[in-house]
Amino acid sequence: MKLNQLKDLMAIVERGSLRAAARHLGQAQPALTRSIRLLEQDLGTTLFEREARGMVLTPAGKLFYQRASLVLHELRHAREEIEQHTGQMTGTVVMGLSIMPHVGLLPQALPRFREQFPHIKLKVIEGLYPAIEPGLRDGSIDFYLGAAPEEAIESGLISTELTENTRTVVARKNHPLCFAKSITELKDAQWASTSVSFNAENDLIDLFAQHGLPAPQLMFQANSALSLMVALTCTDLIALLPVQWNDFHLTKDALQVIAIRETLPAPSIVCIQRPGLPLTPAAQWMFEGLRRAI
Repeated sequence: MKLNQLKDLMAIVERGSLRAAARHLGQAQPALTRSIRLLEQDLGTTLFEREARGMVLTPAGKLFYQRASLVLHELRHAREEIEQHTGQMTGTVVMGLSIMPHVGLLPQALPRFREQFPHIKLKVIEGLYPAIEPGLRDGSIDFYLGAAPEEAIESGLISTELTENTRTVVARKNHPLCFAKSITELKDAQWASTSVSFNAENDLIDLFAQHGLPAPQLMFQANSALSLMVALTCTDLIALLPVQWNDFHLTKDALQVIAIRETLPAPSIVCIQRPGLPLTPAAQWMFEGLRRAI
């Protein structure tokens, strides 16, 4: 088994076909086919099935791909760690962030990171932990910083609480309900939710139930901060969001907080990563910058 065979496997999975993978790798398609056949012979099993939609991993292929992906990402981390320790400040940092660190932490940490590491590529994936987990496990994502998940973290990853948090109600400037002082005054409003897979919706429903109100009208679901900002600025939808939106400079002229008296709890902010393996110096520096911004 050779390293280039693992890279060939990854390229086919990521590109979906032999032709696309060969073009990406800059090699002839027959050579790529031969590389995978030799790998399959070495393993004694078939890794791919040819289907109309392209090359699809077999069950054995899926198992091997998980291990191969981890190996290649760890080799990348090892190389970049050595380079950064010896003064060659190049490489890539990949982090998963939920909405709160996007609006409350990244604006402070990012300029400092770019100044310190001008030649490091930074990749930011917006999402919540359930969606980020596979990347943490295979090493393609360095760390997740954001809202704590509802369920306990399974073995192989470790979660560290960084701070507690609260939510606030956000709407467009001069919203008809902008002077509301209680959740009761918002009972007829239409709401936007930040995710279809996290507990923001359930928390809002529970909040209404605690005050003897019927379930809120959840009319819009956004999987990104951009979608949410568009929805809030151009409609009368309102949303329950991390309190850090109060000071987000990109939306302060378009959005405002509806200052109701009730306390609106939010998930704690945590960092999730694989234990026992250090971050590269650049990734560690970025994490510390985000934590200082808290």
